Amino acid sequence: MNRFSSFTKRRAIDDPASPTRSKRRMAIIVGVILVIVALVAAAMFMGDGGENAPAAAAEGDAQQAQTVTVIVPGRSEVARTLTASGTLAARRDQPVGIAGQGGRVTQVLVDAGDWVRQGQLLASIDRSVQAQQAAQLRASLAAAQADADLARNELDRAAQLVERGFVSKADIDRKQAAYDAAVARVGVARAQLAATNAQIGQLDVRAPTSGLILDRNVEVGQVVSAGTPQLFRMARGGEMELRARLSQQDLTGLSVGLPATVIPTGTDRRIQGRIWQISPIIDPQSRQGEVRIAIPYDRAIRPGGFAEALIESGVTNAPLLPQSAVLADARGNYVYIVNGDNEVERRDVRVGTVDDRGVTIASGIDGSEAIVARAGSFLTPGQKVSPRRQAAREE
Repeated sequence: MNRFSSFTKRRAIDDPASPTRSKRRMAIIVGVILVIVALVAAAMFMGDGGENAPAAAAEGDAQQAQTVTVIVPGRSEVARTLTASGTLAARRDQPVGIAGQGGRVTQVLVDAGDWVRQGQLLASIDRSVQAQQAAQLRASLAAAQADADLARNELDRAAQLVERGFVSKADIDRKQAAYDAAVARVGVARAQLAATNAQIGQLDVRAPTSGLILDRNVEVGQVVSAGTPQLFRMARGGEMELRARLSQQDLTGLSVGLPATVIPTGTDRRIQGRIWQISPIIDPQSRQGEVRIAIPYDRAIRPGGFAEALIESGVTNAPLLPQSAVLADARGNYVYIVNGDNEVERRDVRVGTVDDRGVTIASGIDGSEAIVARAGSFLTPGQKVSPRRQAAREE
């Protein structure tokens, strides 16, 4: 009986359809899955820790001791060139208007852009009334001259008769007075005619000097007078200039006669000129003064236009850096230097001139510092670096 019971229980357990065997198999499967999950997690953890941890450490070390190229620029003799901008204008802008009483314009002989010589006729004004007045005065002058001639003849005859006693001394005095009055009337008539002729001459608008007509503001048929605005504008001798504005500090290094190159906006023309005037005052609002650069006439120059000037203001002794070494932000221009502890420091600088050779530093460094030559934007103040020095100028 007992053997049969034991056999029965063993058979029930070995039977695949037995509930007990199913639970046991399920427990084994779950255990295997858990073991696999644990092994995968361990592998992932070991892989991440084994690969990324050394990389992170290496990256931290690299950040702490990044290799940078530095230069010690010293000081160089650099041509000091100031860049300024301003407005083009005639050096002597001459307005030409009507000097006489005026009238109706009968002809205009020149236009804007024409070259004229001194005294050349630019425009004429109707003079029909003045011409008639001149004719009347010429007739009056002729009559006065005839009266003077008659008085002179009578005085001469009376002088011959006074010696014979036919004419008294008083008669001679009266005839002398009559002759003098006639001569005076001739002078008055002649002066009146000359004044009228001068007025007629003023009806001709003529060029006060030789030069270039810049603007024409008169047309045939227009009525003009002494109060009419300028009829023409002209540049004396065609001379032009650039009126540039510079800071008070820049003005101190300039003097009359320094050469300058003027480049009109929109062109590639480079016109050579010289400073002919420096403003003796500073604008209290902008803290700038005006520099006037005389330049010869050129077709690219249009008064009222804009231009840039490069002013050669001598030679300066200053540090010269490559453009990659100079950075800028909201605070202004700066460079990074590497101190004695191999740490990065920011140094604010003032830039002088910029050209193909590099950037001239006007102030902020003296040239003895180790300046980060490039990649400064990837550094931060206080960062440890490994400096690698190179020559200040690469050939």
